[in-house]
Amino acid sequence: MARLVFIAGHAGTGKTTLARRAVPLLHARTGESFCVLDKDTAYGAYSAKVMGLLTGDPDDRDSPTFLEHLRDEEYRGLIDIAAENLALGVNVVLVGPFSREVKSKRVFDPLALGVPADTRIRVIWAALDEATAKARIVARGDPRDRYKLEHWDEYRKRRFEPDPAEFPALLRFDNTAFDEAAFERLIAAIC
Repeated sequence: MARLVFIAGHAGTGKTTLARRAVPLLHARTGESFCVLDKDTAYGAYSAKVMGLLTGDPDDRDSPTFLEHLRDEEYRGLIDIAAENLALGVNVVLVGPFSREVKSKRVFDPLALGVPADTRIRVIWAALDEATAKARIVARGDPRDRYKLEHWDEYRKRRFEPDPAEFPALLRFDNTAFDEAAFERLIAAIC
């Protein structure tokens, strides 16, 4: 049975950094390797090309055009790549917002995801308050965040914080100030 670990959360919450910290710990605890598939790495150049053709803005990753025409295809493709690896017995860590997939609870259901039925799924939600997340987005200076920052009020309406009572299987990690001991407990919960 292969493992699928989602590291999900809104922009600026430190998902990629958490994945980079998690993989060596997961390997040490399980003795197994993990393939990391980050949405931005997998689809960044492709989406830049398509959005440049559609809107004239290759850095657009949050406009209605992106959300309507590319967003779901990026996620579907990422999950399809994960499914191929999982079917071969390769553990996968998926990194991306996955907010729609969490909200719909699809991430907890192997059949809904299209991954092997015996896949062991864990979902981490990287949590961070909105003001801190926005400050981190501004500080990183990534051009792909420009649309989001210019339309922050619109973006913030899509942000949701999963209620632990409604999402009991979600492993929430407060990433405001990285806590090594809390992260170790999180990794233990995944294993």
